[in-house]
Amino acid sequence: MPRPITATIHIDAMQHNLARAKACAPGAQVWAVLKANGYGHGLERAMRGFAAADGLALIEPDNAVRLRELGWTGPLLLLEGPFDAADIDMMAQYDVNGAIHSEAQLALLEAACPARPLNVHLKMNTGMNRLGFMPHDFAAAHARLRALPHVAQITLMTHFANADEAAHPRLSLHEQVRRFRAGSEGLPGPVSLANSAGALKIPELGDELVSNWIRPGIMLYGGTPGGQSAQAFGLKPAMTLASELIGIQEIGAGDCVGYGSRFQADGPMRIGVVACGYADGYPRHAPQDTPVLVDGVRTRLVGRVSMDMLTVDVTNLPGARVGSRVVLWGEGMPIDEVAEASGTIGYELMCALAQRVRVVEG
Repeated sequence: MPRPITATIHIDAMQHNLARAKACAPGAQVWAVLKANGYGHGLERAMRGFAAADGLALIEPDNAVRLRELGWTGPLLLLEGPFDAADIDMMAQYDVNGAIHSEAQLALLEAACPARPLNVHLKMNTGMNRLGFMPHDFAAAHARLRALPHVAQITLMTHFANADEAAHPRLSLHEQVRRFRAGSEGLPGPVSLANSAGALKIPELGDELVSNWIRPGIMLYGGTPGGQSAQAFGLKPAMTLASELIGIQEIGAGDCVGYGSRFQADGPMRIGVVACGYADGYPRHAPQDTPVLVDGVRTRLVGRVSMDMLTVDVTNLPGARVGSRVVLWGEGMPIDEVAEASGTIGYELMCALAQRVRVVEG
């Protein structure tokens, strides 16, 4: 019998969330982002869940090849572009688009002789200060690309730092858009602006964010990019991590629970032991009172998360027993709420799902 912990991937929720992204930007095409093994959901499952996307985007060249082998025939985009000359050859062989964000990549492309012309996405640094050409260097980079016979279409791209807080005092969304428009003025080519947070702002900001492509990631998996809860954005969880109670302890006032005796009972309590720990991808630093569902009823984490187990308060759940279903995140328990309690984000929890956890579809 397998250990009771299971991650259920909801393909229908992925499809719903993709439709929600499309509804935010009815005039744009959608790159569905599948980096990090489909945010921990599995590359093949994400490909099926986002079959209605206009293209799939990721950062791993080997996984771009894998998507072709799995049968994806639509556009593919490497968001970090090629890392070496072999990647450029791969892009030509498998018809993969790539970002060009640095002088080094531009020089690599200028020295290349790919077997077919490539579509590239020229990235501008509008204030994120990770990747991309500065606005005053953008037109020159664009001209160098246009001069190459093996470059076909050039898409103009940037990435938003604070789209979840459009009026951020240090770097507003509006300022990033202004820098992008100024740096790309007069340059031909499609435009790709919005990530998940940006896409969810389009209905509010309208023409300011109009572009040819959007690049949603976290929203497709039912997590929030910030600003509101995923549920408030109309999103559904694409992953439910669930297990069972494998033991119950009756303890008294003064008794402690778990490593370090971090939790001490004020009075009589029932403690449920869950088959889930940090080796399964649950955050070890999750504090006391992190929410958990037992038999559909909200309760709380007590004691320290260990490698294979965690403990929850079932004092007020008289029906709780060995075998009771426990939802760590997903249906009925928003992953972002668990993440916030743990001082992290839902992205990290999804991507940290351990290999030993059995994955099913449902």
